[in-house]
Amino acid sequence: MVGTEMVDWLVQLNGSVRSRQQAAAMWQVIVEEGLVSHVTREHPFRDKYLFYRFRDDVDVMGSMNPTTAERREAESQLPAALATLQQRAPDALIRLVLRKPSSQRSCEDLEMVYEELMHIKALSHLTNSVKRELAGVIVFESHLKAGTILFHQGDEGQSWYIILRGSVNVVIHGKGTVTTLSDGDDFGNLALINDAPRAATIVCRENSCFFLRVDKEDFNRILRDVEANTVRLKEHGKDVLVLEKLAEPGSAAQFKYSVMAGTPQKMLEHLLETRFSGFSETKTSEITISDLFLDDFLLTHVIFFPFKDLTEELINKYRASQESNPDGEYVLACKRRVIRFLHQWASTIREPVLEDLSSANSSFLEDLYHLVEADATTYGQLFREETHLMMDLMEMREKARQERHSYGVRKWKMPSEGHRVLLFSGSSVDEEAADRARPMQHHDEMIFRVYCADHTFCTLKFPLSATVAAIRRSAADKLGLNNDDLLLVQLKSSGERTVLRDAANSVTTGLSLNGRLFVSPKDHLDALTPLPEQEGPTESSCFDIEAYNTRDMAVAMAQLDWEAFNKIHEYEILYHVSGREQPGRTTANLDVFLCRFTEYQHWVITETCLCANLNRRVGLLKKFIKLATACRELKNLNAFFAIVMGLSNTAVSRLTQTWEKLPSKFRKMYAAFEVLIDPTRNHRAYRVYMADLLPPIIPFMPLLIKDMTFTHEGNRTHINGLVNFEKMHMLAQTMRTLRYCRSRPLESDVDQVSRVEFEIRRHLRSLYVIDNQKILNTLSQKIESRRT
Repeated sequence: MVGTEMVDWLVQLNGSVRSRQQAAAMWQVIVEEGLVSHVTREHPFRDKYLFYRFRDDVDVMGSMNPTTAERREAESQLPAALATLQQRAPDALIRLVLRKPSSQRSCEDLEMVYEELMHIKALSHLTNSVKRELAGVIVFESHLKAGTILFHQGDEGQSWYIILRGSVNVVIHGKGTVTTLSDGDDFGNLALINDAPRAATIVCRENSCFFLRVDKEDFNRILRDVEANTVRLKEHGKDVLVLEKLAEPGSAAQFKYSVMAGTPQKMLEHLLETRFSGFSETKTSEITISDLFLDDFLLTHVIFFPFKDLTEELINKYRASQESNPDGEYVLACKRRVIRFLHQWASTIREPVLEDLSSANSSFLEDLYHLVEADATTYGQLFREETHLMMDLMEMREKARQERHSYGVRKWKMPSEGHRVLLFSGSSVDEEAADRARPMQHHDEMIFRVYCADHTFCTLKFPLSATVAAIRRSAADKLGLNNDDLLLVQLKSSGERTVLRDAANSVTTGLSLNGRLFVSPKDHLDALTPLPEQEGPTESSCFDIEAYNTRDMAVAMAQLDWEAFNKIHEYEILYHVSGREQPGRTTANLDVFLCRFTEYQHWVITETCLCANLNRRVGLLKKFIKLATACRELKNLNAFFAIVMGLSNTAVSRLTQTWEKLPSKFRKMYAAFEVLIDPTRNHRAYRVYMADLLPPIIPFMPLLIKDMTFTHEGNRTHINGLVNFEKMHMLAQTMRTLRYCRSRPLESDVDQVSRVEFEIRRHLRSLYVIDNQKILNTLSQKIESRRT
């Protein structure tokens, strides 16, 4: 066959193959398995007029047409084979790119390799610019047989290796195998850095080991260039700002400087001087930053530059400008920069900044307003734009205050069954209207229960941002217990106990699906047992999902999920990964949305395992598969993943009688789902799929959290006393994903909700599920015992 025809055939055969590139990657998998080869034995598959032949045609003399039975068997196996190829195609695609010579890699190829390098732990200590340089030179190397020696002890160091797949043994003369390295580990770089002989022999431990390799010349050039392009600003003999000089695209003579690290004060000074100068005729909202330094700073400063410190530094710079330099133009420019930065900060971050500016213990804005008033008299027309910006800031703050006053302190409650958070109000219509109107705020109050080991309880009311220590003290007082040795504990339905830290907040919304709060002495934690209602329902819910139109259900889910997703502020993800110990902050909106994912997932498992009738169970699987399809079409990927992961749970996937009765059409649909949710190579299949979508999108939120956690825990916040701004850039990139997904509104007529739609939404708001895997497995065994 010819390469172009092979790709044509695959694209026409299967509608889920979305591009020629994906089809070529699927053929590459077959080439790497040795089932198909180029006539000249070239390894990479190419979508060109090149000839390929199948191994069977080489091994067997002559050709034989398949029998009818063989053809039928092949056709029955084809869907599963295509699903496997689609699952493995993303890995093959990156290998295709890495096999290309550096000069032949397109911008798209380089971006793909860069994204791959971002998730390799061996490279986490390198700057993003170094990773971009590596993307152009790193190459793919594979060894198919275990025992292959990559290099011997004493050899000259020629390359640095990173293990992409497989493992190697590190062997030293006289000691034998001293350690084993596996996926993500690296070796060989010390010999290049020190220009020394290899310190060990490296032997492939298994078949089909894949490596990324950087050769010595490229390795030394990149490190040399990075150091040569690094600019260090010093004060009193110490680094205070580290910049990297980068060539502007398309120009070898023009450069820009990217911030790599610095003290918070010096980075703010650099930001004001380079991003807010020369804009006398430009509105702040029109400022665009090509390297995103300003946006990164605003999105992540809470980690390294708290609000109080940042506002103190801003007002000091506003006041000190006149004292440090008598030049009138310089003083005016410094004042302008502070005002413009502040306006941009409030406009970009919105609620958290306006909340802080409105707080009783913050006089910053009033102090600055009086200074601006005085300067408006002094400078007149020269300060007109800044005076207007300051007035706009005061109006923004006053509007935020009025909105807060109009809503007042809303009360939420945690019901006795399930984990849903409900507004403590009257009718459900009012509840929905209020729910859509405004996110949960840190000063809103939560009504909840705290239990003892004997299942007696007290009901408490606390702000969402209340600390564990405050809740524990109040519970001890109400229950008549000695607070000295008490702990506040989350007890899950499985019996698992988690002791909560005293400084943590948002603990009520952060509970697991059927989790509850208990107080207990440290020595009596083993006596805590779950409440009966924590085990979940014992029979199928009254929500008869088969009675409702699938599309109507998917639309209702999308609307509910969009409302919850739209309330999450970017900072909440930052608070979530950096710890629930931010005073006066809350992650409540993010908690509720994450819990909805878990709720949908266990809803699928619970409904299936509580259904004793085989035919009805098959109907349920069909309904859930159709619902997942509709969610994907609506770009509600969070609900899509939840449903499919529910279907792939062991309690459901082991129901062989049920799956065997499922029509082949639905099994094929489910096989395609598994390809998309495949977690290998850091969910590359999903990331490729997401890259082609336009907003509005409801993304797979647990993966965003995983990306943020990987970045936060895998990179130090401070290096040599300076803020590691490379880390802040990576965090901000993930946070901007939320902004992109919500950059267009979800089109829905929420004011015209039919009775059926309202009923569906009401049921979806009150799901009561089993989240104990042991109970689910027991139910699964009961409805379909293991076959002998």
